[in-house]
Amino acid sequence: MTISPSQPASSVSDRASSPKSAAAIGDVADFRKAILTMPRWLSVMATLSTAAIVLTLVCLQMGTQYVSLAEVGRIIGRAFGVGETGANGSSITDTIVLQLRMPRVLLGFLVGSSLASVGVILQALLRNPLADPYILGVSSGAALGVSLAVLFGLGGMAWLIPTLPIYGFFGGLLALLVLYRMSATYDRLPVHSVLLAGVILNAIFAALIMFITSIMEPNRAFGMMAWLMGSLTATADQTLLALSIYLALCLAWLFKQVNVLNILTLGEEPARSLGVDTERAKRGILMTAALVTGAVVSVSGMIGFIGMVVPHAVRLVLGADHRLLLPASALVGGMVLMTADTFARSVFAPSELPVGIMTALAGGPFFIYLLVWRKDRLA
Repeated sequence: MTISPSQPASSVSDRASSPKSAAAIGDVADFRKAILTMPRWLSVMATLSTAAIVLTLVCLQMGTQYVSLAEVGRIIGRAFGVGETGANGSSITDTIVLQLRMPRVLLGFLVGSSLASVGVILQALLRNPLADPYILGVSSGAALGVSLAVLFGLGGMAWLIPTLPIYGFFGGLLALLVLYRMSATYDRLPVHSVLLAGVILNAIFAALIMFITSIMEPNRAFGMMAWLMGSLTATADQTLLALSIYLALCLAWLFKQVNVLNILTLGEEPARSLGVDTERAKRGILMTAALVTGAVVSVSGMIGFIGMVVPHAVRLVLGADHRLLLPASALVGGMVLMTADTFARSVFAPSELPVGIMTALAGGPFFIYLLVWRKDRLA
């Protein structure tokens, strides 16, 4: 706004403070947030990446035994052959940081990133802000597939590839196909109908999982129950490496679909008119979502609400452009789950809470807020 010589400054102030002017300023801010430029993308991603690295170091400090940040740095340096070696290091502290905490922190980041990414693509595909692999029953379907594999002794490694994620994939894909079939039948399923379908699928899959657990021997049943509550206990290095490669390939494919996701949010008809092969895109997105969810559930159990809360929070701050929303949600999701797991294993040390309980306690109230107080946005 420019001030002419004949225009009193008081009138400019009055206009700026009027409700219409305030609304206009808010619209301009939203418009600027919607514009994605390369400098803005690089700035956001650099900030989030730096925050993720710093938070990783902080999480390595916390636990039953506190390790100073300087000592964590020295331990990591020695592991990579940088800095002092030999007698200056404590073998016990090195073991705690490198063999117990490091794999767990990395696994938490990987799982959180994957769940947040799946939440973003499901919300875009179903055009439903409450879409989430946990709420929609996809995680339960994947858990059922893994439970059946464990029951029949089909888990393990084949050609250096974990086989449990494959069984989780088939279970998660079954749940997604049922949900998507319902959405396709009614063109666009109302939010409450999607939630009802998710509740039904969760109930059916949970009953089957409980039946499978009940016929297992007690030791295996106890381990199964602990896994179902969500756990990031350290996995073997070989399994973690294979899982990292597996998920990295799936997420890389999803990141290539960001422009398609932007168009799909407009609806299938507009997407087809813009030249998008919607059926092929939907099949690829659904299968990749099931692959990622199955892999995550096979190692961490059912960890809920990351895929719903994180995309919402990132979307409110950074906008809805998937070119930024998807990678930013992946980074934020990893940081959130790392923090939740560190809190779960540190606050009540030496006892430990399942991380799934922590995410449910944090995500449940947010879900109620979205469902009740923002129902106008969800219709």
